[in-house]
Amino acid sequence: MNETDLVLALQQGDAKAQRLLYDRYAGPMMGVCLRYLKNEMDAEEVLINGFMKVYQHVGRFEQKGSFEGWVRRIMVNEALQQLRKQEPMHLAIEKEHNYLASEDASADSDMSAGEMMELLQELPAGYRAVFNLYAIEGYSHKEIADMLQISEGTSKSQLSKARAMLQRMLAQQGVTIAL
Repeated sequence: MNETDLVLALQQGDAKAQRLLYDRYAGPMMGVCLRYLKNEMDAEEVLINGFMKVYQHVGRFEQKGSFEGWVRRIMVNEALQQLRKQEPMHLAIEKEHNYLASEDASADSDMSAGEMMELLQELPAGYRAVFNLYAIEGYSHKEIADMLQISEGTSKSQLSKARAMLQRMLAQQGVTIAL
């Protein structure tokens, strides 16, 4: 079933289409949820809540842009909402995380995606959210500022600090990689 037919079937409340959507997108969307949340149970809860919102609001999808992108945005918003409930979004400057990024970092690493995910989970909630939104999801600082209700300058600052902190953690492991 192509994307257009899938969306039409979902808009008609077709249970088979709902199952197909879940089967098709649950894996990638779980990856999205895990990038924002620290444990798998919370990510699964967000995934389920996100799919419920997709099913409830699929009528709002206007066939503009990618349906997967629309689903991803719902998952990101759900993950951010959960993150706000669980962890304070420490967006203020914290001395212990005020590191400068290495200027001579290079992409020379055998680090797995799983190992990088573990490092991302160690970032404070605010840093992790901004890093994911900007570096992985591709949102602009203006969009991030709107989503997190912060200023664009704070978004830029948090991204810089997240990168510096990640580079410091990588350096402690003897890994150099440009972020």
